[in-house]
Amino acid sequence: VPQTSWTWGPDGHGAVLLVNCDRDEAAAEGPDSEDSAVRSYSDLQDMSQLVLRTRGPSATFSGHRLLLHVDFGDADKIRVFYGGSSGELEKLRHVLGGSKLSYSVRPGRHRHDSVFYVEALAFPDVAFAGLVSLHLTLLESPEKGLLESPIFTDSVVFRVAPWIMTPNTAAPLEVFVCSVDGNEEFVAAVGALAERVRCPLTVCPAPQNRQDRWIQVGAGRARPPRAAAEPGGSPNPPSLLQDEVEFGYIQAPHKTFPVVFDSPRDLGLKDFPVKSILGPDFGYVARQAPEGASSLDSFGNLEVSPPVTVRGKEYPLGRILIGSSFPRLGGRRMAKAVRDFLVAQKVQAPVELFSDWLHVGHVDEFLSFVPAPDRKGFRLLLASPSACYQLLKEKQEEGYGEAPMFQAGLDRVPKPTINEILTNEELRKFNDYAQSCISWNRDILKRCLGLAEPDILDIPQLFQGDPTLGALAFFPNMV
Repeated sequence: VPQTSWTWGPDGHGAVLLVNCDRDEAAAEGPDSEDSAVRSYSDLQDMSQLVLRTRGPSATFSGHRLLLHVDFGDADKIRVFYGGSSGELEKLRHVLGGSKLSYSVRPGRHRHDSVFYVEALAFPDVAFAGLVSLHLTLLESPEKGLLESPIFTDSVVFRVAPWIMTPNTAAPLEVFVCSVDGNEEFVAAVGALAERVRCPLTVCPAPQNRQDRWIQVGAGRARPPRAAAEPGGSPNPPSLLQDEVEFGYIQAPHKTFPVVFDSPRDLGLKDFPVKSILGPDFGYVARQAPEGASSLDSFGNLEVSPPVTVRGKEYPLGRILIGSSFPRLGGRRMAKAVRDFLVAQKVQAPVELFSDWLHVGHVDEFLSFVPAPDRKGFRLLLASPSACYQLLKEKQEEGYGEAPMFQAGLDRVPKPTINEILTNEELRKFNDYAQSCISWNRDILKRCLGLAEPDILDIPQLFQGDPTLGALAFFPNMV
């Protein structure tokens, strides 16, 4: 198998590196990739091995030298450790990467294999395709006063493992929930559910979350509803939930571990990912928004579909979905640094949807996915004002027109009757606009995910607001 190239796919080949972005030592302040020393065997297990085999008469190396080297442009993306023939942790030294561009290898007299340990320091991004090459050159040592001359060079190409998102149709591995003022019953209910399905629960206490309410699960996810606008009144400022981080993972043949992606949104939970999630075999990556973060940079605006096939092209890991201002000119977009990072991972080609019509602007306000036993193995759930009006009209015709709405759990909001909602022309006009925005996204999702109408379920939902302010949920929404 040639090692000088890297090929994707089931029939492809190539070596894989993990970004050593977890924290195996509790005393460390940041990820292991920030430390140029190997301090534990757990840290070593996150690295890929590069085995150099030397065969031939020992006299060969009396007049020659082996040089392991890295290109200058790759040096800040990789770090190589070597400990000689002992294999002892204490003997491992940083020999290549960073300011160290080459290392002279001395083959042992009794050992023909030299084992190097390699870690990646950076994920693929806009200026880094994710490929790193290491070279081994045999140099001839001439007479004194003359330069060494290369006789032979071999190379190996590594690809840095991409950060991969997990869909909410996957089984949860761990649940995280915030404890804030007044949500004791909710936390208890989530805890009981987690216990029933034997899923570990981590509660983020109020001093850490600073009243930033949020819930997320590793692999799959569960969330409380965003605050809705008061029906018939002024919209409340939306409470931003579950938007600080997104969970994913990285994988190589020898190791897999989850990695939390920290959003540019730095509100109450900004310290939680580093302080409480980063740890042994749990990595961390972040991107900032130098131009300033908007609501679209929160990770309620970052979702991923289940596996799909689109016009014969397979996406076995699904496709990332992000919200944007398209097709509107101007407006808000997710930070370029985040978009560039997601595109550079290559394996979950992102799809941009139109979410700027919403006040908060997150795709999870109007779509979600649930498992299904047939067809593609899932259904796309889409918010539908049309379906809601149809349902309310049916109930009116059945004699429930004077039934008040929003009686469960919304004590401080008006409770309009079905008749009042159906005769509110301003509300209906705005929901016609909301439906047109969702229908635009419906067409994009069908085209980019290879979906047909039977793969989509319309969920009754109403919105209120205006085209300038944006839409808010009229009652607890898709989230």
